Amino acid sequence: MISAAPSPRRWRPSPLLHAACAAHVGAAAALAFAPQAWPAALGAVVLSHAALTAAGLWPRSRLLGPNWSRLPEGAIRRGEIAITIDDGPDPEVTPPVLDLLDAAGARATFFCIGEQAVAHPRLVKEIVRRGHAVENHSQHHRHHFSLFGPRRLESDILAAQMLFRTLTGHTPCFFRAPAGLRNPFLEPILARQGLLLASWTRRGFDTRESRADVVLQRLTQNLAAGDILLLHDGHAARTAAGRPVIVEVLPVLLQRIAAAGLKPVTLRSTLQ
Repeated sequence: MISAAPSPRRWRPSPLLHAACAAHVGAAAALAFAPQAWPAALGAVVLSHAALTAAGLWPRSRLLGPNWSRLPEGAIRRGEIAITIDDGPDPEVTPPVLDLLDAAGARATFFCIGEQAVAHPRLVKEIVRRGHAVENHSQHHRHHFSLFGPRRLESDILAAQMLFRTLTGHTPCFFRAPAGLRNPFLEPILARQGLLLASWTRRGFDTRESRADVVLQRLTQNLAAGDILLLHDGHAARTAAGRPVIVEVLPVLLQRIAAAGLKPVTLRSTLQ
């Protein structure tokens, strides 16, 4: 049975977008009535574009629109925390990750890549069968995703959205941009699809850090209810012994979460 798609949201331009628009209008007016003011007009436009670019390069920024970097207040009061796992599914790494989560009775959110899901559809279904959530991490996970125009952004997001709906019977509620990088065209598209942008409270950088203790320290320092933690089953770095870092980190991380009296839940469960 396929679940209903999330309801579209009204897109509300952020104050930064309003300011950028005002800068462009002001520059155009200045050039029309005082052509000699072109250096100031050009400077205003350049500054506005620089501000928009900087906002898109800051994964946890809300300057371009809503962005979940922490769980809602209700989840915080309940002592909940979210473990999010990106870039899979991976046939070598995802199965032991699922076993570790099962052993701890923990639930996680897997931000899967569409291309990976096409290659390993049974693994995507297994993630959901075990009680976890599969969310949208784009169809192709291109590193220049933040440079896409609106048509290409929407095509990429919708391809993954339809794929995961077909494979799991659940329509994704959340989207995470590749590397967390985005541009001003993204939020209107997410709003039309009823998708919520999700970033994180802290990350382990476990795609390039091979020392499990360093990754663990980054994830657990000042650990608190409401945190959204980021790990990777896809593109996972390997320890000196050749094991995926997430497989080394997760057992201890889950122990520390339990010791702190916190409960790992899926992002979508906190919407209820």
